[in-house]
Amino acid sequence: MYIEFAVFALFALLYSLVAGRLERTPITGPIVFLSFGLVAGPLGFDWLDLDVDREALRMLADMTLALVLFIDAANANMSVLKKHAAIPVRMLLFGLPMTIALGVVTGMLLFEQLGFWELAVLATMLTATDAALGKAVITNKAVPERIREGLNVESGLNDGICVPLLFVFIILAEAQGAEGQGASLVLSYMVKEIGIGLVVGLSLSAMAAWLMKQCWVRGWISEVWMQLPVIMLAILCFTVAQSLHGSGYIAAFSGGILFGILAKHDTHKLVLSAEGMAETLAMFTWIIVGAVFINKTYQYMSWQVLAYAVLSLTVVRMLPMFLSLTGTGERVDSKLFLGWFGPRGFASIVFGIIVLNTTLPGAHQMAIVVVCTVLLSALLHGLTANPLASVLAARAAKQERAG
Repeated sequence: MYIEFAVFALFALLYSLVAGRLERTPITGPIVFLSFGLVAGPLGFDWLDLDVDREALRMLADMTLALVLFIDAANANMSVLKKHAAIPVRMLLFGLPMTIALGVVTGMLLFEQLGFWELAVLATMLTATDAALGKAVITNKAVPERIREGLNVESGLNDGICVPLLFVFIILAEAQGAEGQGASLVLSYMVKEIGIGLVVGLSLSAMAAWLMKQCWVRGWISEVWMQLPVIMLAILCFTVAQSLHGSGYIAAFSGGILFGILAKHDTHKLVLSAEGMAETLAMFTWIIVGAVFINKTYQYMSWQVLAYAVLSLTVVRMLPMFLSLTGTGERVDSKLFLGWFGPRGFASIVFGIIVLNTTLPGAHQMAIVVVCTVLLSALLHGLTANPLASVLAARAAKQERAG
């Protein structure tokens, strides 16, 4: 056990020293983490002989996604969203459901063994996007602001939207064959889990924000301990909601939105330490995926799995997003750019772990598809982020000069 910890610690130490430099290259963090997990795992040097059960991995994934959802929601820039609302609103309201629908149709053509609601679960898992894999685009100031903020807001919010959809489809898939029960189960879920999640997330964040302000004004919080409250608040929202049989993901997401509104201009400073913790937990999760998941799934890869992964990253994502942006005045290249940069990453992995803990007969097949798609996305989106951002920026500059 100590050897594995030592390997993790040495890697984390070395990566933290060069992370800033790597961010300026096409080699993204997830690519490095997955590669290290693959090399250090059983398929490589076997330094990481990890015996991770589903419950432990689910706990790690839950805590990480709770932090990610809380932070993404808190960092959502409401003023920018109002200014450039057309792009993310259309992508979320029209593009997202069309992507799920097209994902289901594509799955029908490739996976006869999966039922309709299982295909809906699979499509939803691969509709959630990961801004971290396209960070070079979002942080590139040369890319027009509306494009950067549109992608940032869309990727930050679609996880929270996909969470309830995922669980609704899981309920319907598990209830398949039980006549009349599906609708009642979904209604019960919507009322109980989403309702409890919202109440817990909003109430805890409101109370925590007020307490933090009162204690800070009185000088009761030291600079060192100020790094902890947001991390604990995100975890508290998640765990309390789950304990009350509500949705911890909805609680973390809604709590993050309210916290960001209440904290105003202090939000970034307050959530910075939480971002560091989320990045660290995500790094460990990516490494485990590289060391464990790939080892257990690569032999089950098939042409159908690869075909679905390729289509999911291209036609299934890009066509709905292109159509959803009709009427916004965006150029064709901008629409294609917005459609392409919907990388699949951490959220999809977490959703895959959640599905593996269900009773769905096609859970293993869906997990294989998710792993393949995420691996392909990490490579392709990581390598194309900087080059395509430069091309789009150059065309935007040329158009501005011509105009």
